[in-house]
Amino acid sequence: DQVRNMGTIGGNIANGSPIGDTPPPLIALGARLTLRRGKKRRTIPLEDYFIAYGKQDRRPGEFVEAVHVPVPAKGTKFAVYKITKRRDEDITAALGAFYLTLAKDGSVADIRIAYGGMAATPKRAFAVEKTLIGKPWTEASVEAAMAEYANDFTPLTDMRASAEYRALAAKNLLLRFFVETTGTRAPFQVSRYEAA
Repeated sequence: DQVRNMGTIGGNIANGSPIGDTPPPLIALGARLTLRRGKKRRTIPLEDYFIAYGKQDRRPGEFVEAVHVPVPAKGTKFAVYKITKRRDEDITAALGAFYLTLAKDGSVADIRIAYGGMAATPKRAFAVEKTLIGKPWTEASVEAAMAEYANDFTPLTDMRASAEYRALAAKNLLLRFFVETTGTRAPFQVSRYEAA
């Protein structure tokens, strides 16, 4: 517990883990990262910091000095969902973060979706986002966008979850976000996959 309680947001980002819990929500919120070496500083979008597994955009001697998180605009919808084997204090199998702004006509003005545990780095679902932008925020639009997950992610199988489970869970998290942001009370069929 002593080590766990000493964790920091900067450390969670700096270690570059693909299953860190803070990078996906911060990416969805549009956070920026300030890196520093001596008196030299540079600020980059957090999503650009993660290059590949074990490789970050951090030059020799640089450290994470600050994380800048914009305040969400009024009316924005934001949610984070974590999937683990145990309820508390478990390593993430998959984590989805969703940031949505609707236009006055109910169409998607902006959406940012980021996942951990779905790729070698925390990563946005750009194909899914592109499918939703400009479309009405409806079940039909969400279901059409769910088909795009295969273009964004090729998850792996490990001791926490199978690739198939992760792929299905990611889609279902988008559906959950839709249901929670629309106040829909109608029963939705959520696809299920029994983990081995």
